[in-house]
Amino acid sequence: MAYHFYGWERADVPAKNEIYKGIHTPKDLYDALSEVWCADTCAPRLRAEWTKDNKTLGQCSITSFLVQDIFGGKVYGVLRPAGNYHCYNVVGDCLFDLTSEQFGDEVLSYENNPEQFREVHFARQEKKERYELLKEKLLKALQK
Repeated sequence: MAYHFYGWERADVPAKNEIYKGIHTPKDLYDALSEVWCADTCAPRLRAEWTKDNKTLGQCSITSFLVQDIFGGKVYGVLRPAGNYHCYNVVGDCLFDLTSEQFGDEVLSYENNPEQFREVHFARQEKKERYELLKEKLLKALQK
């Protein structure tokens, strides 16, 4: 099956734990998240633009830190024109961005970007709450 997120061809790193049943690779996680990403997990500034057709919009940081929980590795960020960071993951020598589709045909630079830390991102209470909601929705979906 062909995916459309950046790095999907190499996104085959194994999960480091069994907390999320059925999630063995980032592609499995993308499939599961595709069913749970929603306006409530979208960044508030983008929420009015969120649709099921653009399900990854505003989901980057919370998704990247969830990826880190499951697969390990580090989270990096591409500086965006508005001054915020678009987050993605690097696990070993595998770089992938589960939420890259929100940018359509725009090509992002995944080189020489700064590492991102959950302590900084989750200092914003709304972001921590969206992360917790995404985790909760994922776990519930995997129990079905």
